[in-house]
Amino acid sequence: MHGYIDNKYELLKRLPRAEGQVRGIHRMVEEEAYCIDVLTQVAAATKAVETVALSLLEDHLGHCVAEATRQGGAVADVKVKEASAAIARLVRS
Repeated sequence: MHGYIDNKYELLKRLPRAEGQVRGIHRMVEEEAYCIDVLTQVAAATKAVETVALSLLEDHLGHCVAEATRQGGAVADVKVKEASAAIARLVRS
């Protein structure tokens, strides 16, 4: 079972909002909206996706990584490295 399972429905509510914001950006570009207005919408969509990402990361750390650290050894090392790589990807994006 994945760590986000208890949070699944909250994530499923957030994702369509982000999807709608991205569709809005597409429409704005098609309609040649003012650059700053498009950038404002991009920032909102980015924030929406980041919120989902941070929620997933928190669930992963609290469930998958925590369980692996209880097991210890190589399993724990793999999960910690995996989480570190995921955090690095989020920070770079």
